[in-house]
Amino acid sequence: MLFGMHPHQDGPLARLRRGHEDLVLELLRKHGPLSRAELGQHSGLSRTTLSDIVTELIESGAVVATAPETAPRRRGRPVEALTLNPSAGQAIGLDFARRAVHVSAVNVAHEVIGSASEPHDPRLPWEERITLAERLVGTLADGALRLSALNAIGVGVVGPVADPDSGPPEPRPSDELPALLRKRFEAPVLVDNNTRLAALAEATWGAAAGGQDVLYLRLSHGVGGGLVVSGSLHRGAYGLSGEFGHIAVESGDGRCSCGATGCLETVASVGAVLAAYRRAGGHADGLAALLGALEAGDPVALRTLEAAAVHIGTVLAAVCNAVGPGVIVLGGELAAAGTPLFEPVERALRAHIMPISRDHVDLRPATLGEAGGALGAIALVLHESPLLSHYPARPG
Repeated sequence: MLFGMHPHQDGPLARLRRGHEDLVLELLRKHGPLSRAELGQHSGLSRTTLSDIVTELIESGAVVATAPETAPRRRGRPVEALTLNPSAGQAIGLDFARRAVHVSAVNVAHEVIGSASEPHDPRLPWEERITLAERLVGTLADGALRLSALNAIGVGVVGPVADPDSGPPEPRPSDELPALLRKRFEAPVLVDNNTRLAALAEATWGAAAGGQDVLYLRLSHGVGGGLVVSGSLHRGAYGLSGEFGHIAVESGDGRCSCGATGCLETVASVGAVLAAYRRAGGHADGLAALLGALEAGDPVALRTLEAAAVHIGTVLAAVCNAVGPGVIVLGGELAAAGTPLFEPVERALRAHIMPISRDHVDLRPATLGEAGGALGAIALVLHESPLLSHYPARPG
């Protein structure tokens, strides 16, 4: 979708026209400069329809028309070449995770310009996180990204994000973020839960691309996820969909960040697994050391991870029995453990899911890595994914 189009122009004619525009843009991205006649041959659009689409794309600045550098034909005007105008507009996605900032940028042709990440202290104030994000954005495209040209910024944050019309369930520190970003970048801002945005990215471009019913779970310093139901990203009342980390798995004393005890996050987050490993006699000062122990076949590390995996698989089975996804995607730093995590998760999943569903659910690792939340934020801004057809997206 073009940057200048309103995200709620979603009637049949608007969708058809957007499809034609996307087709023309994709052909120019794939083939490079093309004449109108060549575009007509590749697209199959009528001359009148193509002329209308090209005229609008040129007026919006998405496409530029230039005469070729070769000598003109003997009779008539030189053949006009149409090409994408990468500088016509840019969109940025920012993911403010608990301990890092991730940024990605695309141009008007929806081509990824670049991505960058940097860790930080989880207590870093918002103003300093934004300064960090601005510096990272400045490193994209070899520093050639023009902040003054930004049309929109998508932002992922930790925790629930309220619908703009309903107000938040309660004020949170990140509620000040849109205003701070608008002031710094001078661009419209859309904010959503970063894990749900990672789910959007994985279901749009990543491990579950094309999936109509997808469950995404991210195992990081927190535990959360997202749902794609019947081809649409599900947000939920007050933006509370996908909080799988707060499903109770045991009645122990583990206190969760939400205030409850026994949540999945208290046994399956990075910190919880590390703490369990140390209690069992293991020695690891961080996740990298634990992953190394797993790779080396340390039995204590394997048993510790398997205990967490059983809880993960049990929760996934419960959610599957409720919503019936066809694909489950596991992401986050803990998913880097690979087979020692995925095998016991799948065993627990199959043990607790309805028997009729066992052969219809595919468990896959996430493919987009740390850039997932930022890329999902860009999709939210562009409103380009069909998964957003019923999703609220209003610039703050």
